[in-house]
Formats: sequence, structure tokens, C-alpha cells
Amino acid sequence: QVQFVESGGGLVQPGGSLRVSCAASGRILRWYVMGWYRQAPGKQRELVASITNGGITNYADSVKGRFTISRDYAKNTVYLQMNSLNPEDTAVYYCNTVVPSNQNWGQGTQVTVSS
Repeated sequence: QVQFVESGGGLVQPGGSLRVSCAASGRILRWYVMGWYRQAPGKQRELVASITNGGITNYADSVKGRFTISRDYAKNTVYLQMNSLNPEDTAVYYCNTVVPSNQNWGQGTQVTVSS
């Protein structure tokens, strides 16, 4: 199974934007369903966005209209563009395959939305 390295997190002001990246150590196969997850302190990890090989995307209600997931096969990378960020988006963001299931999680990248 592939492993992922997330990057691009940081401190951002409310209403700001940030793009996090997910680089895979192995090849992201086209049939994989890729996802971005996040885990806030004291909360369970949740799937916030996913994308299929056909480009079908799904988003958690909490991020619809604000987040955009994309993938670049040539760069073997998955991205999450986050706009209109609010403090509730503060979390460690992880990428992983949704299909197939992969229980090997990376370190994630911390996104902190604060004034």
C-alpha cells in the first residue's frame, strides 16, 4: 500500500485560503478513490472530501462550497484547496485512499485558523 506525506498546512486568518498537498510514496493508481480527512482535538477523524478516478467529488456538508479536492496523476499528488476558512476548520489534515482502505496514516499537516 502507498504512504502519503502531507504538506502545506500552517496558520491562516479566518476567511483566508490555504492549499494542502499530498505526495504519495507509491503510485496513486487511477482507480483509487482519494480522500482528505481531518481530525480536530477531541474529535474523531472525518472524511471531508473525496475524488474518484472519473473526477466525481464528494464533500462533507461542513466544507461544501469552500473546499475543492483535485488530483494530478503526473505529479502523483492530491490537493485540497481550502477557501473561506473558519476556526472550525482547525485540524490536522490527512490524505489517504478511501478505496481501497488503508490504515497506514501519515503525520498529516496542521491547519490552524485563528486571528
